[in-house]
Amino acid sequence: MLLEDLQVVLKVAEFRSITKAAAHLDMRMATASAALKRAEAALGAELFIRTTRKIRLSSAGERYLPECEKALSLLAQAKQAMHGSEGKVEGEVRLSLSSDLGRNVVMPWLDEFMEAHPSISLKVTVSDSTIDFYRDSVDMALRYGPPKDSNLYGFKICNVPGVLCATQGYLEQRGTPAHPQDLATHNGLFYQLHDVIYDVWGFTREGEEHTVKMQGNRASNDGDLVRRWCVAGKGVAVKSCLDMHADLLAGRVVNILPHFTPRTSELWLICPSRQSITPAMRLLRDAFKIKSASMLEQLAFGGFVHTDGLES
Repeated sequence: MLLEDLQVVLKVAEFRSITKAAAHLDMRMATASAALKRAEAALGAELFIRTTRKIRLSSAGERYLPECEKALSLLAQAKQAMHGSEGKVEGEVRLSLSSDLGRNVVMPWLDEFMEAHPSISLKVTVSDSTIDFYRDSVDMALRYGPPKDSNLYGFKICNVPGVLCATQGYLEQRGTPAHPQDLATHNGLFYQLHDVIYDVWGFTREGEEHTVKMQGNRASNDGDLVRRWCVAGKGVAVKSCLDMHADLLAGRVVNILPHFTPRTSELWLICPSRQSITPAMRLLRDAFKIKSASMLEQLAFGGFVHTDGLES
């Protein structure tokens, strides 16, 4: 079976269309269709069920496609390892980023990374949705929190303290809280995921837990929008200190209740498996660690986060 035929099979599975797969691979539809038929003939099974209106994986295809993808990934790793031993790392990395961190923090990191490694190409998707590595055709996902699926593999990048933020103008109008319970009279800006609104906020001081049920008139499943509302003076928000890094340093928002610590999360770079990791992906992991450590040092120096919360 030809390697090129397997690549066609994977693209047809990704797009659920021979026409779209052919266009993506820059080949004629007849060529792609012939490749698909050759692959099915070699396997002795139909990988797709075709109708006049759509195409979908057969039960044989559902079993075969993940193994096919692993095989191609191993071949790509072998090629990259060969180049890596010669001092050159190349290849494509398909990366998923969360909305706020991705757009406002990581994009400049990626620009520097690609300047330093011009033989590496990136495909980036930006979304706060949960990633399905096979369905979404993603190699790595940079997310807050460790992998929830034991079948996945991840690299911890750093601890990320949360910060309670608002603009000075908002606080002048509504008053500056002295205790978490004072937040009950303030307008909360909430993150929402799968119809669940995160409006119960927890804080810790000297080992004592404080919880407050917030009220608010704005919620979004896009973390970037929550940050923009906060910077616009629409209320108070608990956000990752990395997301708020530039706004805190520029004085666009202030850190409220600095002696009460909101939840601390972790930044992880998650992969579908340990075997899927390539030299290019390891370089990207190292770059993320260096950049995030630098940002956290700046925030600690400015007094926005406590250094004890940065320890792994």
